[in-house]
Amino acid sequence: MRELLYVPVIHVDSDMGSIASDIDKRSANICGEEQWKRHKQSVTIFWDKIEEYFKKLDAGNLKIYQDGLLADGELGQKIIEEGALRGSRNFRIILDLMGKGGEIRKTEDVKLLKEEYNRILKLAQTKSLWERATAYIGYRIHKDRIMEERDQFVAATINGTLKEKETGVLFMGAFHEVVQHIAKDINVKEVKNIQKVRDYFKELISGKNRDKFDQLTECLIADVVNSALVNSGQWTVDSKNH
Repeated sequence: MRELLYVPVIHVDSDMGSIASDIDKRSANICGEEQWKRHKQSVTIFWDKIEEYFKKLDAGNLKIYQDGLLADGELGQKIIEEGALRGSRNFRIILDLMGKGGEIRKTEDVKLLKEEYNRILKLAQTKSLWERATAYIGYRIHKDRIMEERDQFVAATINGTLKEKETGVLFMGAFHEVVQHIAKDINVKEVKNIQKVRDYFKELISGKNRDKFDQLTECLIADVVNSALVNSGQWTVDSKNH
């Protein structure tokens, strides 16, 4: 049996590179300054809990798959090290796992990532209302297709490279649907409940239900207790899992 730990990634400024400032301003405008500030504080605690979980994990036979990772070997290690130096909590955790014996594996297709990044860059940096609207329409038209193709590629990579009796970990954005493409003989365990992370973001943006948002925030920053299990398409979720 093969096993895959699934971490729904919440990106921070250091993951965004040159467009971080533009995205931060746009997000604060959408959510409100106070709500966005609270969100960033919650994300810091979220990563604290993820880091605590992986520090206790035996990484000697762990195979690491990462959102956006285009290479393994020396180049892949350099990418992880540079990301960790920029302050990426995600990459710092991976670097620590590598130090304990974990092995990174090429996860993504460069062509798909480049297309997605260019569209996001254009959307983030446009100034005029007309350019912004045009960029947004173009992004929305192609977003679902690109994400679906990326999810299929990542799943196919895991299906083809994760061997019998190996444990892998996938760090992937919370709104990706990689799980549905994972082979049925791979047990997928959610380190954090993916759907609750998605619901958190929906409430963050809508701002309609403060009580629900508070509850989802508590789930987001809670300790990692048990993992939700997806086995051969069947979902089994421990009631303690956040």
